[in-house]
This record gives sequence, C-alpha cells and structure tokens, in this order.
Amino acid sequence: MILPHRARRRAPIRVALTGANGGYGRTFLAQLACTPEILPAVLVDPDTAGVLAMLEELGIPSSRAAASSGPAQTAEITASGRIALVGSLDALDWAGIDVLVEACGRVGAGAAYAEAALENNTHVVMVSKEVDTVVGVELSARAADKGLSYLPGDGDQPANLLRLVDWVSAVGLDIVAIGKAGEYDLAFDPATGRVSQAGESIDAPQLTGLLELGSSITDTLDQRAEAVSPLKRAAAADSCEMTVVAMRTGMMADVEAMHYPVARINELADIYAAREDGGILAGDGVVDVFSALRLPGEASFAGGVFAIVRTGDPVTWEILRGKGHVVSRDGRYACIYWPYHYMGVETPLTVHAAVELVEAPPAVPGMILAGRALRDLPAGTDLAVAGHHHEIDSVAPVMIASDPAASPFYLLDGARLIRPVAKGSLIGFADVEGVDAGALTLYLAGASRGRTTRSE
Repeated sequence: MILPHRARRRAPIRVALTGANGGYGRTFLAQLACTPEILPAVLVDPDTAGVLAMLEELGIPSSRAAASSGPAQTAEITASGRIALVGSLDALDWAGIDVLVEACGRVGAGAAYAEAALENNTHVVMVSKEVDTVVGVELSARAADKGLSYLPGDGDQPANLLRLVDWVSAVGLDIVAIGKAGEYDLAFDPATGRVSQAGESIDAPQLTGLLELGSSITDTLDQRAEAVSPLKRAAAADSCEMTVVAMRTGMMADVEAMHYPVARINELADIYAAREDGGILAGDGVVDVFSALRLPGEASFAGGVFAIVRTGDPVTWEILRGKGHVVSRDGRYACIYWPYHYMGVETPLTVHAAVELVEAPPAVPGMILAGRALRDLPAGTDLAVAGHHHEIDSVAPVMIASDPAASPFYLLDGARLIRPVAKGSLIGFADVEGVDAGALTLYLAGASRGRTTRSE
C-alpha cells in the first residue's frame, strides 16, 4: 500500500541521470516507478545498450526508450514521452531537464556535467561524492548565485548525516562528534571464534573476551583493532564521504585518517567522548568512521550515520536510557543514530528538495581530502582511482586543512607523477601532470573563495 503524498500532486519533474547503468542509478530508477511525478527524461551512460537492458529488467519496455547522438534528437525523443539514452555530455538537451542527478563517480566527467547543468539553469543533485570533494565549493557557490540548488543526494551517507545533523541542531543538542559506520560490519560468532567482513573471514577468538568495554576504553579498542588487523577496514570512500560533510559543517577529522574504532552500537556514546571523560576525542566538532561489531542475529548498522551529543538534565537522559536509547555509562553523552542508507531509493527526496529550493548548508573552503604517499613513489607512476572503494594504489586519503600546494585526492585520477614523492609526503600539484583541466579550474576557483557565513 503506497499512501498518498503531496509530492504526487506536483507538476512533473524531468531528470537527467548520469552513471545510469551503475548500482546507484539502478536503485534510483527502480524507485521512480513509485514516484510518477519524477520522470527519467534522459539517462546518460557510455554503455547505452546496458542501460536499455537494465530498463527492460525493471519492466520498462524498449519501446519507451531510444538512443540519441545529439541535442536535437534528444529533444525529439523526450518530447514524445520516451526516455533518451545518451552517451556523453554533448548529446544533452538542457531545455528538457529540470534536475541533473550526477552519479557517474568520475571527477572530470561529473564536474563537466554539473557545471553545464548550472550554466543551463538546471538544479544539481550530486551523488558523486568524489566529484563533490573536488569541485563542490565552486559549484555550490555558482548555484547560489543563480538561485539554483546544488545538493548532496539522499541515500548516501553524506546527505543522510547532514539531515541528521540538521535535526539534532534544530532540537538544540550540543554536538560532540558525527559520523558513520564503515560500509561493512564485523560479524563475530563466539561459537566459532571467527569474524567476517564483506565475505572475508578470519580467526579472532580473542574477541570473545572483548565484547564489552573494559575500564580503559582505549585499551579495549586497541585490543579489538589488533584482533581484526588482517581485515581491511578503512576505505577511501569513507574519507570522501566525511569530507563532503566536513565541507558543509566546519567539522574536521580528529586524526587525518580517522579513528575507525571497532565498536558495538551501544558503546558509541562512551567511545566518542572527550579523552578526559575516558573517550578517544581530542576535542569537539569531529567527523569519524567506526567499524560496527555485531553478533549473530543482531541487526546491522547498515552503513548508517550517528551524532554524539552532550546530555543535559540527567533525569531526562536516564529516562531515555530506560527506553533503550544509547547513553554513556557516566550519563554525559548520548548517541543518536539512523541505521540505514538506502541509496537511490531515498534520492527522490533530494530531487523534491532541489526544485523546492530547500535551504541547505553550502560547501565552503577550509579543508580538503588530499593524498599522502604510502611508499616512495618514483617519477612516472600512474595514479588511477580503482576498485569498489574508489582508491588509489599506494596513496592514502587524508583529511587536512586546506593546503594550496596539495592536490585533492580524486583530482589525481588519471594523473602521472613527474617527480618522485617520498613516503609520507602529500602529493601536490607540482608533482603531477595530466589532471583534468576543467575540474582543476573549478577546484582552484572554489579554493580562492573566502569562507562564507552559513545560513542559520
């Protein structure tokens, strides 16, 4: 049963979706079957045949879509009520698009799509967090100048966390830290002594004695981390997502690679407390990621998001503890969390917000996601973003205060080192050639902007 909603009464919203044949694109298109006011007018992907096959899998007959090689043909297809399938930017007809949903995940292409959309008075929903970390400051400012929306897409952790922060702030709670769970839980079975993550399983029997926080939280976390050390828990995608949030909240990582504590949900308020209160934080205003530890039969955190707040009246929070809410052992901190991110299933919320010009915090300069060499890298090394977690071999993503010499991590995709970079050094603009010129121009323009005053 789908209940009626006021959104169904609005005029049709025509969207263009890039990266249409990706996993995110599919979940978004599948959901549009339940939101008839949002029309997939144009689907952009080099693999137009793959997009057509996906549409048929979703129950959309091939007669409803047609490939286009130019703007005039695209306009003709969409005017007839069909879906235009295009392979590149130059085939788009912007007059027939209200909102661009950018989900291609590649900085050069994604930046070009979003820039063109704003130039053609089209709102942008930015799903490609990699793109946003490089050009989000400039595109956010340009959208504001033109009275357009430029918003992170609901369904991925950055937008979901920003929604949670907005709720917490509106309530009036004092935020200490915000963050998300890593993409995959650590599922531990005490009966076998094995822990699994994303299909990989290792022996970690020592976790049996570490399922509760000891008197020293840091000692317990250190021992847990050692027990699961063979598993890769940190991912560039996590740093990317937290950078998107940091750019819009002014919060920063406590340490440049984030803490990644191995934690159970009910422990988060104790762990993300100030050091003087037994926690791990050096100060307030921190973004971070944790590895969710759970037992068989326990619900997953599902890559969800959280906010750690200071409690006020102790009686109030003891009442809330009794109702099952996560409150620290000393009662000083509480964790508010949403254990989900539903990918494109949630993105219609952002499409509606875009056309409604819903106020949202802009991306502002002040910090970047940079790349630090994990080993000595010789001149001639090719740098490429690859894999499920969008990483660069031998380069660590680090969240740092803005450094005019340092290149953004995802701008390095496709670049080549023109001089050696020593282990531990940041990779700078002077070290590389072949970065995408359009994205670089947008990044430098954004970096040159002064820090703006946030809307209350």
